[in-house]
Amino acid sequence: MTALISASGLSVAMGARRVLSGVNFSIDPGEIVTVVGPNGSGKSTFLRALIGALPATSGHVTRKADLRLGYVPQSLFVDPSLPITVARFLDLPRRQSAQAKQRVLLEAGVEGLEKRQLADLSGGQKQRVLLARALLGDPELLLLDEPTQGLDQPGSAAFYRQIETLRDQKGCAILMVSHELHVVMSASDRVICINGHICCEGHPEVVAQADAYRALFGSGTRGALALYRHEHSHHHHHDHDHDHDHDHENGQEKEAV
Repeated sequence: MTALISASGLSVAMGARRVLSGVNFSIDPGEIVTVVGPNGSGKSTFLRALIGALPATSGHVTRKADLRLGYVPQSLFVDPSLPITVARFLDLPRRQSAQAKQRVLLEAGVEGLEKRQLADLSGGQKQRVLLARALLGDPELLLLDEPTQGLDQPGSAAFYRQIETLRDQKGCAILMVSHELHVVMSASDRVICINGHICCEGHPEVVAQADAYRALFGSGTRGALALYRHEHSHHHHHDHDHDHDHDHENGQEKEAV
């Protein structure tokens, strides 16, 4: 199987500061990879270097010829005084057919929003519209940079489930940076823990047990790696909260220790 993107000895510096050092990475068609790490650990830099938006200081990145990429940023700020509908936003920078817009909104789980003003959408709806826009080019690889930042747990779980469904339906690979240090999609094939370099990687349950992962995140998460599930009821044990059950309509969390 030919990798969609691969990096060998990738290092990136910002001025005198080295942000990434000696990263080796590849992602195959249909694979879901989640990148976690502390703030300032180089996660977004890693994503941008992979797609060529940042130059490598050393090492190199190889991309499949004519690779179709879709990119979902962290968030979208829309000036409330700017009148722009979802349909018009999807026409930027190139006009799309009505059928294409309907298709990607359906795939993103927000069908029927074409006439809504962007400024009037909820945070979760905006993120799905950004996802829809990324789907217009029928990407082979979807890159998502902290796409659930600002969403509550049910919203995050629902968004993750939509991504999982897209992979299953379209066969595209997913590379996602997560701001939730210990929460990743249950469908992740691999988790990569970055702190200036790759500390550890592997299947989520394997990474949860890695010394490097626990050294970074053990104090905040009690060493647990939480996986979003959507078929089980479960208990959460919070330090300042009573135990309680969740059974969200669109998504679940389940802790794997």
